[in-house]
Amino acid sequence: MHAPTRMRRAVLAVLSTGILVTAGCARETGGGGHGTEGTSDAEEVLLQPAAEQGPDPFTRSTVEPAGAAPRTTPPRAPVPGDGGPHTLPGSTPGIYGGTRSVASCDVGQQARLLAADPARKDAFAQAAGVPRNEVADFLSGLTPLVLRADTLVADHGFREGSAHTFQAVLQAGTAVMVDGHGLPRVRCACGNPLGRPVGARGTESGRGEKWEGYDPARIVVVAPTVEPVTALVVVDADHNSWMERPVGDEGARDRTPEVPPPYAADTDITGPLPDAPSAKPREPKVPEKSVAPPPSRSAPAPGDCPTPGAPTPPGEAVAATEQPTGAPESRPSNCPTPSDGPTDDYPELPTDEPTGTPVDPDEPPQDLVPPMTDEPQTSIRLPWQDDVDAPVDG
Repeated sequence: MHAPTRMRRAVLAVLSTGILVTAGCARETGGGGHGTEGTSDAEEVLLQPAAEQGPDPFTRSTVEPAGAAPRTTPPRAPVPGDGGPHTLPGSTPGIYGGTRSVASCDVGQQARLLAADPARKDAFAQAAGVPRNEVADFLSGLTPLVLRADTLVADHGFREGSAHTFQAVLQAGTAVMVDGHGLPRVRCACGNPLGRPVGARGTESGRGEKWEGYDPARIVVVAPTVEPVTALVVVDADHNSWMERPVGDEGARDRTPEVPPPYAADTDITGPLPDAPSAKPREPKVPEKSVAPPPSRSAPAPGDCPTPGAPTPPGEAVAATEQPTGAPESRPSNCPTPSDGPTDDYPELPTDEPTGTPVDPDEPPQDLVPPMTDEPQTSIRLPWQDDVDAPVDG
């Protein structure tokens, strides 16, 4: 009588134990995204405020407070059709922000913290997808900046010697390190490696305390650029203006972009972004009215007008280009004649009408010149000489 009763009790105990074990495994696998990497972890979303370190950090915080003050985009009115995260390329101007000449994270300190713990360094390399011996180089190529919108990422925590993945929404103002494709790769508050999210479910009922202004319709997902970029155009939070930070730089080479974006620095990047203004068409230039010059003889082309050549030496044939003897000279009507230009001949001098002798204009009139005599030109005949030369009477 008692044997069947004890048998039934044993069976019920085994079944109860199996149910409890199964339920316990189910709770562990789906409990808070802290289990091994799997479907439940990938789909559940943890809300992570900017100032909190969060669960299972890889390292202690490397945030630089002077360069990582929380900055959120201004709220906007809901847009019809908004229902989930907006995907933006990592090169979108204004998706990140920062403080001019100040880094948001200490990149060197992050590398030293990982190097001091080989197990964490190995797990970090595996989660980030880089070789273990290249972790320091990988970190030195990242750019410390600040998120300007709530951003959905794949986060990785460190527990029991390995990395585990969970979906997370990082609050605007979170300090991150960004790679050359515009992707956030490290969360500076905990040293966790970041990646692209898997799906977008769970953002509306994300686990954790929602911060003021949290709106699932304003969450951003960053997509990598096809080609790596050399610099990122970000918002200078202190001056609410644009600045350009080279990739891999910590603020020492910040500068104003040569071509600013087509929208203001305080534009809400979670909404529709305005396109660049279309170029204004050029207006046709009206030609100025000009008075036509008076008609004139056009100058002949070189070689059209004959030039007088040297006389042909005796015994030589006349060149074919020379004008035959006795033939009328042919020249264009606008060619100058020999009388039009200067000549080497002296001008014809005026002549004395009575005698027909040429008169030199530079010489004085003949009546003013004393007559020529056999006496020297310097001798002068005095009056008393006439008396001396006269014959004496008797």
